[in-house]
Amino acid sequence: MSAIETRQVHLHVGGFQLQHVTLSIPSEKITAIVGPNGSGKSTLLQAMTRLLTPDQGEVFVQNKPLQRYKTIELAQTIALMTQSKHTIPNLTVGELVAYGRSPYKRLFDHMNPEDRDIVQWAMEVTHTLRHENRMFHTLSGGEQQKARIAMALAQKTTIILLDEPTTFLDIAHQLDVMEMLVKINEAYRITIVMVLHDLQQAANYCHYLVAMKRGEIQQTGNPKEVITAEFLKDIYQIEAKVRFEDNYVNIMPIRKL
Repeated sequence: MSAIETRQVHLHVGGFQLQHVTLSIPSEKITAIVGPNGSGKSTLLQAMTRLLTPDQGEVFVQNKPLQRYKTIELAQTIALMTQSKHTIPNLTVGELVAYGRSPYKRLFDHMNPEDRDIVQWAMEVTHTLRHENRMFHTLSGGEQQKARIAMALAQKTTIILLDEPTTFLDIAHQLDVMEMLVKINEAYRITIVMVLHDLQQAANYCHYLVAMKRGEIQQTGNPKEVITAEFLKDIYQIEAKVRFEDNYVNIMPIRKL
């Protein structure tokens, strides 16, 4: 069963449009959405969560039309981690992660023992429990990302969408975040869909790849099979070499075409 499916989705946002977007996101796998800047990656992610509504076509989540989901039901099915951290209020890490329980609470409801157990579990999985009482804004960029992933985990959804989770992080924190997401996927079978700019991360950490250009899907499939020198030429207009070393994909850009 597909976790998310789009069928002939057209969507106009300002001067940009998604066109003829038909794809199937596999369940319980890690999918990377890649492509040049302005290709529609984040727009597609928002269409999958009803933040943007297609002008034509339809989105299905676990074989159910997205528009048939009630708001609470959708929030209990899909967690979305956007790029922006600037909208996060002045909270401790523990308070931030507890926000993930909001879809299960009524206004002014207090946390019950089950909620507290889930919040603690989410922080343990992401190695953020030691920061529980620290203010979120005092953490490094990498630790902030892990705290935000903990909040998404506390939502207890079967699908997590992440928009550029490794952007602006140093290489050590990028690898830390990617390795943590792989472990989460393997341990809990959560479907993870993320927008990525780093093609080596997409190739070496993800099971499935969706390549976009100018609002259209160009290629889909196993990243290790899709990412070739010809692919890089067609999608990114660059000359590059792609080598496999101990089952690791190494992409070496040479020049812009």
